Amino acid sequence: MSEIDLISGLERLRQQGRTFPPPAWHGQTATPSMERYRERWRRSVDEPEAFWSEEARALVWDKPFERVLDWQRPFSKWFTGGRLNASVQCLDRHLNTEVMHKAAVHWIGEPGDRRTLTYAKLHREVCRLAAGLRNLGVKKGDRVALYMPMIPELPVACLACARIGAIHTVVFGGFSAEALRDRIVDSEAVAVITADGGWRRGAHLLLKRTVDEALEGQTPVRNVVVVRRGGGDFPHHMKPGRDLYYDDVLVGRGGDTRPESMDAEDPLFILYTSGTTGKPKGIWHSHAGYLLGTQLSTREVFDLRPQDVFWCTADIGWITGHSYVVYGPMQLGATQVIYEGAPNWPEPDRLWQIVDSEGVTVFYTAPTAIRSFMKWGETWPGRHDLSSLRLLGSVGEPINPEAWLWYHEVIGGGRCPIVDTWWQTETGAISITPLPGATTTKPGSATFPFYGIDAAILDDKGAEVQSGGGLLALRRPWPSMMRGIWGDEARYRSTYWSRWDGMYYFAGDGALRDEDGYFWIVGRVDDVVNISGHRVGTAELESLFVAHKAVSEAAVIGVKHEIKGQALVGFVTLRNSFTPSDALAEELREWIGHKIGAFARPERVLFAADLPKTRSGKIMRRLLRDIAEGHTLGDVTTLADPGAVEQIKERYEEEG
Repeated sequence: MSEIDLISGLERLRQQGRTFPPPAWHGQTATPSMERYRERWRRSVDEPEAFWSEEARALVWDKPFERVLDWQRPFSKWFTGGRLNASVQCLDRHLNTEVMHKAAVHWIGEPGDRRTLTYAKLHREVCRLAAGLRNLGVKKGDRVALYMPMIPELPVACLACARIGAIHTVVFGGFSAEALRDRIVDSEAVAVITADGGWRRGAHLLLKRTVDEALEGQTPVRNVVVVRRGGGDFPHHMKPGRDLYYDDVLVGRGGDTRPESMDAEDPLFILYTSGTTGKPKGIWHSHAGYLLGTQLSTREVFDLRPQDVFWCTADIGWITGHSYVVYGPMQLGATQVIYEGAPNWPEPDRLWQIVDSEGVTVFYTAPTAIRSFMKWGETWPGRHDLSSLRLLGSVGEPINPEAWLWYHEVIGGGRCPIVDTWWQTETGAISITPLPGATTTKPGSATFPFYGIDAAILDDKGAEVQSGGGLLALRRPWPSMMRGIWGDEARYRSTYWSRWDGMYYFAGDGALRDEDGYFWIVGRVDDVVNISGHRVGTAELESLFVAHKAVSEAAVIGVKHEIKGQALVGFVTLRNSFTPSDALAEELREWIGHKIGAFARPERVLFAADLPKTRSGKIMRRLLRDIAEGHTLGDVTTLADPGAVEQIKERYEEEG
């Protein structure tokens, strides 16, 4: 990675010369200045045990911990000897306080149905389901698979599992039967909680049918619990002796609702990373460290206050939804929005209509969504009053400066700071990020490490790069880090700790650091194209495409080339005011050649109405490579719009 030719990209970002100081209200935040940030961060890495011992007081302990950290590289144990329960952290702690009757969730279904759950109501529903699961024989340490739409019963199910000590594994509701089965079998789940169906862009998702297909043959599943979401709209079959309706499982007033007292290092959940091939990779997190990491980062990064309405648009099927829909905000007693459907259904202003109607103050979404908003144009957000917003966030992949500036000006009205966050399923919580009261931001930069995160940029030999590009690595353990890959210790070691003899955690991302110490995440190091000996990150190329006035979004892949080794193909979606043409394609090819160098001039530029994306907003570049190389397309059921990839395939083949 040290040889990747990305310094020129960093220079272009620097030359924009735009920085954005903290907002006028910065003095009211948890970290009100850079001096305070530097002081706390330095203590968090120099005296981690003292720092985290103090921060851990924010958790509700059944039994105090005896030791802060046991670090047997690469395995860490935090707060050993301590005992607590995650549902108590999120719910019981608020009972008999003013938070008890506060709205925990404003839920909006895609068809327009709505529900509001207070913390008291949420606690009651969690207890009723927890008692019902106990009655089904689910016990501490058992695994329960959750395959559900974004309905209130999903966070209820997460917390009910946590309450009885069961380990939940949420499987995104867009995954196929085969993918669901793989995860059920790998985790040895004894039960599945699902729904008869859900909605996406007006279409029916028949989730129970997918579960039935996944459970054909031998599996460890004893029971399937089914939420009746559709009111008869979702035809399904119930297998006698195995399948039960959710309402019939719930216990009237809660029954046996005692929370299990869990060891700090007991597993809380398993989450399988998306886009894997072969054996699923189940990342698992433990109780105390994960809870502390999500609580502290939610408070510090999003500056949540009692009157805020927080909206993280992520599906709970991904780690962002785990950390910043379920566990982080609820520990703080926050009010949040959960929405079931697509951002452009029935019109491209659906999210802005919700921000307006619910008075959302803190909004957290993905760069791919932001670039889609750009494509749809300023008219849609302009129809709604977005003045309630005071803080914006970005998550999921690097955000290009053009999208950052559009987000700041059009959605934030030029007044809202943006927290551009870098983290992973594996890190559990936000790891590199601005703090709204302290950090002067640079569009496209994730800025500085969060507390406890000792980040470095290394070359291939492990030497630190003080200024420039290389591989992102983390030196020290942190509380919310993954504890392993479920059932595969060797894979954990080889994937994350083998690159530099086990001395660093390897994040898998490339990064740059400028002369001010700001971190710029480049993207996955496997997303690199080698053109005539020049190694270029695709994220950098995609950012350059989007910098062109005509381009809304882009994906770049490398294809085999007899002379160059690899050649570039760019897949581009245009802003609404531009029309595809051969002349525009040539202009874009010249644009990239001028910005990077003639060697990087794409062989082809193809226009697409949309790019193949998962429902979490990540572009599936693997499918684009399959198209370019003539391979058979794999499973596309996880895509937000499976038809998009077929349209691209037809266009690619037509143009030869």
